[in-house]
Amino acid sequence: MTTSSPTSSPVSLLGRRAVLALGLTVLLSACGFHLRGSNGSFMLPFATMYIGLPDSSPLAIGLKRYIRAIGSTEVVNTKDGADAVLEVLTDPERNRTKTILSLNTSGRVQEYQLGYSINFRVVDKAGNQLLAPTTISLVRPITFDDRQVLAKETEEAALYRDMRNDLVQQIMRRLAAIKPVLPAMSVAPVAPVTPVAPAAPQQ
Repeated sequence: MTTSSPTSSPVSLLGRRAVLALGLTVLLSACGFHLRGSNGSFMLPFATMYIGLPDSSPLAIGLKRYIRAIGSTEVVNTKDGADAVLEVLTDPERNRTKTILSLNTSGRVQEYQLGYSINFRVVDKAGNQLLAPTTISLVRPITFDDRQVLAKETEEAALYRDMRNDLVQQIMRRLAAIKPVLPAMSVAPVAPVTPVAPAAPQQ
């Protein structure tokens, strides 16, 4: 008599997947990750926002592109009347650093550490502080080889772009956590509500 090996039923497979998903959610929450909007974006709690950086700033371009992609918050060109103003206290493009991290046995640079940081705060149209001055600092190590200078310059530029993208994500996370201060600011628009006509008085 031959016996067949037991196979997992669809129900048991679904059960295991559900347990795995639940465990992963708990693990991410413990590590400080938070769920975002259904499309993976950070939903902002205000209708209009001004970014206090030059239009040519790579960070400003990244932030504006991200906010406009969300669709619920409008980026305006002037701070007058904006529900939220992101004031940059230290421009990250002027605070990029490159320090020696290690030397080789010959005393030549073997590794650098790249730094990228920003200090900013957020206020509303009435001047109320929605987010206290906040500093975000990022670092990346990069090896150095004087025989591959051009390749290392390209790698360095790529690392700064990576840090800039990371900075955009972290800034958006902090903006999304702001609690609206009403009535000083407008909240982001929601789906329109159909008005209900008053009931006719009974005779």
